[in-house]
Amino acid sequence: MFGWFKKKEETPQEPMQPARSAAFQAFAAQFQPEELDVLAVTGASGFSGAKAGKEEFWTASMPLTAWMEEDSPDICRGEFQLTTLCDDRLLEYLRTRTPRDFIIRFRARASEDGKSLLLLNIPEPGFDPDLKAILEEQKKPVSFWAEGLGTFTLNRQVDWFEAEVDWLGHKVSLSFDREERGEMEKAQQTARALLEGAEDWDRRVREYAAGQLLELANDWAENTGEEDSEPEAVTREQFMARMELEAVQVEPDGGFEFWFGDGEMFYGHSIHVTGSLAAGPDRAQMEG
Repeated sequence: MFGWFKKKEETPQEPMQPARSAAFQAFAAQFQPEELDVLAVTGASGFSGAKAGKEEFWTASMPLTAWMEEDSPDICRGEFQLTTLCDDRLLEYLRTRTPRDFIIRFRARASEDGKSLLLLNIPEPGFDPDLKAILEEQKKPVSFWAEGLGTFTLNRQVDWFEAEVDWLGHKVSLSFDREERGEMEKAQQTARALLEGAEDWDRRVREYAAGQLLELANDWAENTGEEDSEPEAVTREQFMARMELEAVQVEPDGGFEFWFGDGEMFYGHSIHVTGSLAAGPDRAQMEG
């Protein structure tokens, strides 16, 4: 029934090994000492890990949208984090075996404000009818139509609204973060201003990117080309023409981000240009 959960004999012999470490004990000190049996609804993203410097373990976390103690009718709803310390094996196990948009059961210790739960064991499938209703509601598509822009759909994994729009005859993704209604309307105004002046903005953004990255592109061509051939330098005009616009992100304050395919000038990396309506493009870099 639960394809995500391994058979008992396939489970790592000591899956919560980091719990024995001094690092884990220090991490756990941020949480209340009482251990709880918890049922929770997972969010749209799975476990991710962060590690700084020479730290031995990953700090792993996963979003939850609701949780309750197993023997209590009270449900906490909102934005929460399920977190723990992991070695490489445990992090991979949690990533592959803890599903998104699901109900799970586990033991945990809560932070003082209840916004974070410290995972103490391997999660298992769980069920509660009230949590099931919350889960079904959160999985419903969320969309709206915006004048002059089209229909936006919420991408829950990154928590932004996105639509496909026409940019000088090409379809590109247009997106902005989910915020208060007034802020989202301001972001739409940024998008309309860009689209109304698309030809001018397209030229300005490409010219800026070429001015910042042309030398780097030719360095890449020289350093990665075949030894027996002399690479042909890319001109400014060729650089601009080879940029392939894929996505535009807009912000309520007039800020924008343009994402381009690199036309193989950086061997598959992206060209990222940021700026604002007031100041124009102000940064360009190769990413990915």
